Amino acid sequence: MSEPSSPISTSTLEYYHALPEPEGPPPRARYWLHVLLLLATCFTTLVTGARMQYNFAHNLPALSLSDDSAPLFPVGWIFSDAKLILRGLPFAAAVMFFFLAHEMGHYFYCRRYGIYATLPFFIPMPTLIGTMGAVILIRSPIRSRKALFDIGIAGPIAGFVVALLLLVISLGWSKPMMPTFHPGEMDLQIGYPLIFRWVHGWLAMVNSGSAVANLPMNRILLHPVAIAAWVGMFATALNLLPGGQLDGGHILYSISPRAHWFVSRLAILILLPMAYYLWTGWVVWAILLQVSSLRRPVVAEFPRVTGARAWLALFALFMLVCTLSLAPLGHHPLRETIHDLWEVLRDFATHFRGWMSHWHRH
Repeated sequence: MSEPSSPISTSTLEYYHALPEPEGPPPRARYWLHVLLLLATCFTTLVTGARMQYNFAHNLPALSLSDDSAPLFPVGWIFSDAKLILRGLPFAAAVMFFFLAHEMGHYFYCRRYGIYATLPFFIPMPTLIGTMGAVILIRSPIRSRKALFDIGIAGPIAGFVVALLLLVISLGWSKPMMPTFHPGEMDLQIGYPLIFRWVHGWLAMVNSGSAVANLPMNRILLHPVAIAAWVGMFATALNLLPGGQLDGGHILYSISPRAHWFVSRLAILILLPMAYYLWTGWVVWAILLQVSSLRRPVVAEFPRVTGARAWLALFALFMLVCTLSLAPLGHHPLRETIHDLWEVLRDFATHFRGWMSHWHRH
């Protein structure tokens, strides 16, 4: 069974490099590049959003890859009727708003501490969601653990709030799956984090007459805006993984540099069996954590992070727990991937031996 690749990239502080004290004015901003990437990402998310809306209108999962769904990235279909792209506006606006909020959370706290950081660079990509997220580049040193903590946690909090609002608004727009519909092998069955189940339970309490209030989550066709909320929750969980140069790693390092080394490796040890038994994509994140752990922020040891920030660190842990899905893109464990690969190699070896035997006879 083939494994769909993760559509979402990590962001922001992964790209932090401690630099010498800057001299003179900050580097000249490349606004043209920001605008170009922004426009390109608007286009790719509009195309994928239109595809999701088409699937939703035809009672198919928004991320369906079946023969009845729209093509993966239907550029030709969009250009056949320019009005089709407008159908992608709800998803595109929602997912772009999430990534903008996350990055601007980091950006504004950089500005607060007098740290030079670029505006967000959006990353267009013709994938299931049309983007690989966004990043800011931090071009001057982060001088204190307090600043590192505040910058690290501001993005996840801002993004989480936006994703939660999108979810609360859009879950009621979703609709029941047709009783006769059963997802096929090419239909991605996304895994729902706890926050989705909590909001779904809340919807059942406050609006029991909703069409989806009393249905299990796996029998609900999510509205494209709800898919954007799911993307936001998934991205928040990835960024809060406690290790390396992710936001969660920076939060942890600002609290305890010694614990950062241990927890980073513990996180890798946990991700590997998750990849083997649940979702192959976790092995990629285990590798990223290991690689990004090779460098660390350069910050002063004192003063330490105390007071209200300790409660915010607990809130970051809460966000990680309630946004993390163990199998976010369906149950595709590494052991099945290895088994499928072994079958392919064995078939190839059988055909190769047959070919060689035939060649020797002639």
